[in-house]
Amino acid sequence: MTVRRFIKHYETSGKVASAARHHAWLAEHARPLRLPVLTVVGPTSLTYEWIDGRPARPEDLLTLAGLLGDAHGAAWTRDLRPAALNTPHRFQDGTVFGDYVGPRQTSLRRRLEQGYLPDRVAHQAMLALLEKTAEGPSAFYKDSNLRNFIITEAGDVYTVDTDDLTLAPMAYDLAKLIATLILTYGPLPTDSVNASLHAYNEAAGRHDARLGATDRERLDDFLALHAVLTAPYVGRNGYRHSGAPHPCPGGSA
Repeated sequence: MTVRRFIKHYETSGKVASAARHHAWLAEHARPLRLPVLTVVGPTSLTYEWIDGRPARPEDLLTLAGLLGDAHGAAWTRDLRPAALNTPHRFQDGTVFGDYVGPRQTSLRRRLEQGYLPDRVAHQAMLALLEKTAEGPSAFYKDSNLRNFIITEAGDVYTVDTDDLTLAPMAYDLAKLIATLILTYGPLPTDSVNASLHAYNEAAGRHDARLGATDRERLDDFLALHAVLTAPYVGRNGYRHSGAPHPCPGGSA
């Protein structure tokens, strides 16, 4: 019997080491997440167990929101409690765990240069929004786009792709999931988004009440940031719709 594996290739050994380190950190500190087993670390590749399944859909949002809230709460309790959003954290081996503000300042400057922001006034407005959201307890961001969840036929949820890992405010990664569902399927019902935020807050708040305090205004701020940061990917990877930050008022998607 042939055992199926998924092999992901990287340009450098440093990127291999980084992705493997992120996988190990998530496995230890974000245990509510189920990760494919990392079986081989090669010079320019990582080999994982193969998981049969599909990417996330809008009907999965409530379940995934609760999962993310639980994972973020667990990581805060185990490692991120002292972390500050504007200061890089560190892994146990001393390597840098990227902060929230710095990498996104760089990305927003790049979006201005690429033409996804119309002028410097818009760029300054997005930088101000970034600074506004850089407060409160620290969670992690691992790019929770809908393709980074694999849902099996039995309903088990696996999270994949550990290339990117930075600090982020609570619910910022939930907003990334919502943003990519909107990009793929179009506007989501307001009730669905509100219910997902409630599920996230409830799950995170079980770890500490301070973790379950994200309100809808703050979630919309995150969605506005994601709309700009994901703008270059519209038209790719199944993103057929605009990255408009606001969901539809009600009804079906």
